[in-house]
Amino acid sequence: MQAYAWSGMAEPEWTLTVRREDAPQRGAAAGESAESGLDLAALGEADLVRACLDGRRGAFDLIVERHRRSVYQLCYRFVSSHEDASDLSQDVFLRAYRGLKGFKGRSTLGTWLYRIGVNVCLNRVSVRAPATEPLDARPHQAPGADPAGELLRTERAARVRAAIARLPRKQRATLILRTYQELSHQEIAEILGSSVGAVKANFFHALGNLKKLLEGESL
Repeated sequence: MQAYAWSGMAEPEWTLTVRREDAPQRGAAAGESAESGLDLAALGEADLVRACLDGRRGAFDLIVERHRRSVYQLCYRFVSSHEDASDLSQDVFLRAYRGLKGFKGRSTLGTWLYRIGVNVCLNRVSVRAPATEPLDARPHQAPGADPAGELLRTERAARVRAAIARLPRKQRATLILRTYQELSHQEIAEILGSSVGAVKANFFHALGNLKKLLEGESL
């Protein structure tokens, strides 16, 4: 059994546990490597995936290490809760671990993980009023901070997150990937399995609908 743990700056610690018998394998026995003494840290994506499929211990740990923050941040943008984002992130990596043999390398590993993450978030997260907990939450205010101004900014951020949660599924995903994750239209198209034109249209409509929601209008 392996466990993957991460303590982020503002995010709570979470641990991902998978059983070796569930490990994706391709020829080599679990825990064995076709290349003894292999320096995993020096491997590119394709070779790292191959090492994981061959049962090389530590290979998937490195995949998690390289992508855990971006996956976590993606999940957080959908739920606005550190606890829920932790649960969803674990689900994303468990699905990736069990389905790694399905990764064909036609996109980057990060894009593939984002695709899993978006599907997990859209399929598992019900529409709810997002929490007011910001991603960079700190337990104490900095000296000299303006409490009234900080409260106003928090309330505005909460209104935006609540409005985003009410957008249609593809518009919501497109807006989050474009605005918060800062991905290109092409990258978003690969993640959502659509065309660049459709992504641009979804983003345009998402911005328009978001403006209406923030002004108190309905979709």
